[in-house]
Amino acid sequence: MNLSVILPTYNRLGQLKQVLAGLEAQTEPLDSFEVIVVSDGSPDGTDDYLRALETPLRVTAVFQPNQGVAATRNHGLAKATGDLVLFIDDDVVPAPELIARHRAAHVRLGPKAIVMGPMLSPAPEQFAMAPWVQWEQAMLMKQYNDMIAGNWQPTARQFYTGNTSLRRAHLLASGGFDASFRRAEDVELAYRLADLGLTFHFEPEAIGYHYAQRSFASWSAIPYAYGRNDVIFTRDKGQNWLLTTIFTEFHGRHSLIRNLAQLCLDRAALSKIALHSLKLAGSLGHKIGNETISRMAYSAIFNLRHYQGIADELGGRNQFFQAVAANTPSLALPLSGVGDLAPSPSQGEGWGEGKLSTPKETTH
Repeated sequence: MNLSVILPTYNRLGQLKQVLAGLEAQTEPLDSFEVIVVSDGSPDGTDDYLRALETPLRVTAVFQPNQGVAATRNHGLAKATGDLVLFIDDDVVPAPELIARHRAAHVRLGPKAIVMGPMLSPAPEQFAMAPWVQWEQAMLMKQYNDMIAGNWQPTARQFYTGNTSLRRAHLLASGGFDASFRRAEDVELAYRLADLGLTFHFEPEAIGYHYAQRSFASWSAIPYAYGRNDVIFTRDKGQNWLLTTIFTEFHGRHSLIRNLAQLCLDRAALSKIALHSLKLAGSLGHKIGNETISRMAYSAIFNLRHYQGIADELGGRNQFFQAVAANTPSLALPLSGVGDLAPSPSQGEGWGEGKLSTPKETTH
């Protein structure tokens, strides 16, 4: 089965070299797949490096002015020739069997399958992550473990394009990524792929290692964008279940989360104080080795920013809490606990605003 690796990159030359080295080390014959690297106007020497690249891989280098990650992936898709397309991010280093595992999964699962592999943290001695990124990776690990255990099945909201493969024909039939989205463009596409009848599958052995770097400001902007996009997906993209689910789940959040939302939504001064205090608590918890404090603090930040994004896109706190009241669950409905929103892997500081997929469900 012919396979095209699409590798979008922006301003991350050092990590790109690691990713290409990982592809050179694949157990699959190197002439059995092509690699399409699309540089999105990288100013860090990436273009010169790619033009001079000598590698045993079948590499096609594509250059474009900066347009964002969705347009970059679409450009790579237009150049792809394989029956299968495998998306890998430029900070996800593939383990040697990653391509073999993706291929085998498609043979086993059939033509309607979308196969998603994990993006694991490198060993701490190899790569130091900021504490908020460590929290993000911990939430992902819980998702991975829950899927492995069969606690729930992956859906469109696990369409992590840092390590995902599917038939090229389905991507073309869907119309590709919507370049108007700066975040969650992968999940928006996944909803359309689901509407075409595709199914989502997690392959735990298709491993990539995620060398994630992200400032606190960039990280805290992500859930806010998630929130706005959740409203857009519901209002404009026909995902009518989405906000109903979010508002219903709000009732099961930890009291800290619910009280923070009541106190801070649309109140900039209070929000600033709360977010600063939570950031300090998260950093302190990490420094003293109390990961419970750290996790609670970063979870609270993530949730508060997510709800503020929803409120802003809806028109304000009144609209938000009216919707929450209208979606009160029955007493028979099981509710979640702490209520961490679990994020998906990110492009980090690349592409300005970066990319994170909308989280699928709560973790506790």
